[in-house]
Amino acid sequence: MMIKGKVIFGAYISLFILYSFFASCQANAPEFKVASEELIQNKAEPQITLEKDQKDTIPYLFFWKEKYDLEQALINNIEPPNGYIRKASPKNSFAAWLNHLPLADDNTVYLFNGEKKYNQRAQFKVLDIDIGKKDLQQCADAVMRLRAEYLYSSNQYDKIHFKYTNGANIPFLKWSSGFYPGLKGNKVVWTSSANNKSYKSFKKYLTNIFMYAGTASLEKEMESIDISQIQAGDVFIKGGFPGHAVIVIDVAQNEQTGDKAFILAQSYMPAQNIHILKNPNNTEMSPWYNLKEIENSIVTPEWTFYSNQLKRFVE
Repeated sequence: MMIKGKVIFGAYISLFILYSFFASCQANAPEFKVASEELIQNKAEPQITLEKDQKDTIPYLFFWKEKYDLEQALINNIEPPNGYIRKASPKNSFAAWLNHLPLADDNTVYLFNGEKKYNQRAQFKVLDIDIGKKDLQQCADAVMRLRAEYLYSSNQYDKIHFKYTNGANIPFLKWSSGFYPGLKGNKVVWTSSANNKSYKSFKKYLTNIFMYAGTASLEKEMESIDISQIQAGDVFIKGGFPGHAVIVIDVAQNEQTGDKAFILAQSYMPAQNIHILKNPNNTEMSPWYNLKEIENSIVTPEWTFYSNQLKRFVE
């Protein structure tokens, strides 16, 4: 999609870097916080299914926020459609963490440079998460950001790894043990650095990933999932040049019919606030989409996906 401001490491790799520019459609943070030892996905006890109008009181960690208010949580602000029940996700799972994402008070989508996005008709709600100061956190980047933030908050550092467009795997554990990935030709060479496990260093790691990864690389890292098995954390993704990705952040089910409904979130180009998408084809159900209305395609305000483009992160 849009060219990102990436540094060209010599004429030999210029074509590779130019190629990786298009891999995606593509803050100020606390210095360091220790992730709660309790937020480990392996401790996945069931989460209570909420009754109508019942507020959720389970706290989650969102390191980009100085203070988290459960009143902001998606789960406490967006009700399932009539006849649908939000199925309880295992406590501390990626799905449950996504359900608790904080919503912003301002429902305007801003670009990385502070300007308002031209199209203000696509968002239902805006997530309260920083964008960064560069044109980097676009579509696939937003998906990787949310996945990595969850893993970081739950001490699952060994699962934080993404591939550059050239296929090189960049694990956070390597980065945090004091190394930096540099390009020599088309290969990655790790050199000594001051990188560590602090949140500040983690954010620098993500910036590096955003520069050299995108939809083309992310799609290859994920496994295909039948749309009937959709769950929060899954991703509709079209890898390529152009490409796009949106993430499923909530799922509900109709207990009578078995039909599932889901909510999608995206960033886009230029880099902008991550936002929950409206359903342009069903304003009564919006922001929820449901499986029964999908034949072959999922029409979002700014992209159309096909049902066979649903992917899931490999554990």
